[in-house]
Amino acid sequence: MKKLLVKSSDEEVIKEAKTMHAELVDKPEPLVNVETKEDEEKAVKLAEKNKRIFVQCKDWKIIPLENLIAKCRGKTELIAVVKSADEAKLALETMELGADGVLLETNDVKEFMKALQLTKEKGMKISLEEAEVTKIEPLGKGSRACIDTCSMMREGQGMLVGSSSQGMVLVQAEVAKNELAAPRPFRVNAGAVSLYTMSPEGKTNYIEEIKAGRNVMLVDREGNTEGSIVGRSKIEVRPLILVEVESKGKKAVVILQNAETIRIVTKEGSVPVTELKKGDKILAHFEEGGRHFGTLIKDETIVEQ
Repeated sequence: MKKLLVKSSDEEVIKEAKTMHAELVDKPEPLVNVETKEDEEKAVKLAEKNKRIFVQCKDWKIIPLENLIAKCRGKTELIAVVKSADEAKLALETMELGADGVLLETNDVKEFMKALQLTKEKGMKISLEEAEVTKIEPLGKGSRACIDTCSMMREGQGMLVGSSSQGMVLVQAEVAKNELAAPRPFRVNAGAVSLYTMSPEGKTNYIEEIKAGRNVMLVDREGNTEGSIVGRSKIEVRPLILVEVESKGKKAVVILQNAETIRIVTKEGSVPVTELKKGDKILAHFEEGGRHFGTLIKDETIVEQ
C-alpha cells in the first residue's frame, strides 16, 4: 500500500485526512529540491541516514525521480512532494515501482480525495477463499468478452468475475501453454457480457462496459491487486458454460466460454473450465451488501440470482 501524507491549512481537507488516516505533515524533513545531479546525490546520501526523505522535482521531471527510485530503493522511505493528484499519479507510477508515498500540498478536498484513491489502487489486498464447485451446466450460445489489457500477466493472475457482486471467481489470464492456441498473457477471457468485474478503485463494472482506455483490477491467488489499462474488449458469440461454487453458505455463479483455454485459478494452480468437476475447489471472492452503480453499500439488501 502506498502512503498518502497531507500538508494543508484547509479545515475540510484536514478533517478528511484524519478520517481517512492520512498522515498530516507541517514541515517535511529532510526535504531535497531536485533540480541538478548534485541534488540527486544529496538525496541519496540522506537516504542512507534517514528512515524517510522528501523530494520535490521541479515541474515533476520523470528522469530525476527514476534515478532516485533506483538508488534509494530499500534504503529509505521515498516520499514525493506533489501539488495535485495528477502529479501524485506520476510519482506513484514512475518505473512501475513508484515512490513509496506522496505528500500532497493542497487546500482542495477534491484533490485530496483523488490522491487518496490513487494510493488505494496501489497494492490493495482483496480476500480470496477456496469454494467448492456445486454445479456445472453447459449452456447455449451467448456473447462473451475477451479483455485485452496493457499488462503481461503471470500464472495465477487474472480478473474476478461473477453474476453477482457478492460472489466472484478468479479467472486466469491466458498464460498457460496449450497445443490448441498460443498464450496471450495480456488477455483474460472474462465471460458473459452481463457479468461483473472489479475496477482498481474497488467498484464493479459490467464486462460489457469495459472498453479501450478503461481500467480493470488484476488479482493474483494471494489477493494482491493492481490496475491495468484496457487495450481492447473483444465481444463474440461463443458456446457458454455455467459454473456455481459455494463456501460457508455463500454462493458465486459465473458464465464463461466453454473452451479449454479458459482456466480458473486454484490454491496451487489452475484448471480448464472444460475439466471442472463437482467437488473441485477454486478461488473466489465474497462480500456482503449490495452495489449501487458499482459502489458497495453494506447495509443494503440485494438478491441477485
